[in-house]
Amino acid sequence: MWKGLLTIILILTFYPLGFSQDTTHIVVPAKIVDGDTVALLDISPVMIFPPIHFTTKRESVRYDRLVYNVKKVYPYAKLAGAKLKEYKTMLETITTEKERKSFIKKAEKQLEAEFGDQIRDMSFSQGKILIKLIYRETGNSTFDIVKELRGSFSAFIWQMLARIFGYDLKTIYDPAGNDQPIEQIVLMIEAGAI
Repeated sequence: MWKGLLTIILILTFYPLGFSQDTTHIVVPAKIVDGDTVALLDISPVMIFPPIHFTTKRESVRYDRLVYNVKKVYPYAKLAGAKLKEYKTMLETITTEKERKSFIKKAEKQLEAEFGDQIRDMSFSQGKILIKLIYRETGNSTFDIVKELRGSFSAFIWQMLARIFGYDLKTIYDPAGNDQPIEQIVLMIEAGAI
């Protein structure tokens, strides 16, 4: 019985990938172990989360809103992580401070032109989530990133301005603590579950 089940799993796994159009013979990588041929398959890990139980309709609505906000903001956080990595690589090749400042200003103008309106249209909650997810993607707070790229004084000014509007650029991301629901949603997005 298990051989039939294994055959069905192999057919469903590899048929769409184009390994073989003939369903009677499936060619997969294999290894011989103690005289027996064992198929070598890379299977993606599966995350299983416990079901979420809400005691009130309000909690359900709040969670649905959090899912919506994370789904809207997460691509920007991924992009921020990729862009920061790209910019750091480019900045390592720049030798003079004048060229460095010029490069950073050009990058800022490009990002402002490309994403400025979309970022300004985010809600307050989405902005807070974005700050946390940028920390998740880069391993640094937004304050530390500004400090590294623009200097301590600029980071201080941006932090003061952010505090006036209710944000904190020094916010860290705690996936095992307060930010566990956000982490769960991000993992579900990455797994394609939502």
